[in-house]
Amino acid sequence: MVTSDLSNLIGRVSLGDREAFRALYGQTSAKLFGVCLRILKDRSAAEDCLQDVFVKIWQNASKYSESEYNPLTWLMAIARNDAIDKIRARKPQAIDIDDVLDIASEAPSPEMVTISSSEMNRIEKCLRTLKPEQAAAVRGTYLDGFSYQDLADRYQLPLNTVRTWLRRSLIVLRECLQQ
Repeated sequence: MVTSDLSNLIGRVSLGDREAFRALYGQTSAKLFGVCLRILKDRSAAEDCLQDVFVKIWQNASKYSESEYNPLTWLMAIARNDAIDKIRARKPQAIDIDDVLDIASEAPSPEMVTISSSEMNRIEKCLRTLKPEQAAAVRGTYLDGFSYQDLADRYQLPLNTVRTWLRRSLIVLRECLQQ
């Protein structure tokens, strides 16, 4: 695909030239289908999207400006935007009310509560074997969801120091929990 050839085809399409549109489709449909498929992750949805993309190209070819855009980039942007619009338009799947009621009624058994409590006590005991700031870093990362960078900022330490703390702390915890 030569850029000037695509620009010429888009210009002819803007004038309503159906042969130019066929040629443009032949030269770019595989690439644009790939863009749609990569975003939608569903072959039939990507095929539908590609059809809509070429309708938009037919309708908007006059808006293409050769001086502003590379023709393939312009075409791919149309495909990308249309695929993203299709994802946004999807309705969330409804959840059957009976399934929700089944999930809500599944309270943990007393046995599971006891086991969970016992395991939590073991973990807390092992965390107490660490230095307080290292135990707090482990809790922050693995229980509270802080990133390594968040902890580095909090403790005013280099990022690699925090990573080393966590790696060494996990080794100590694993050894403690295996006892």
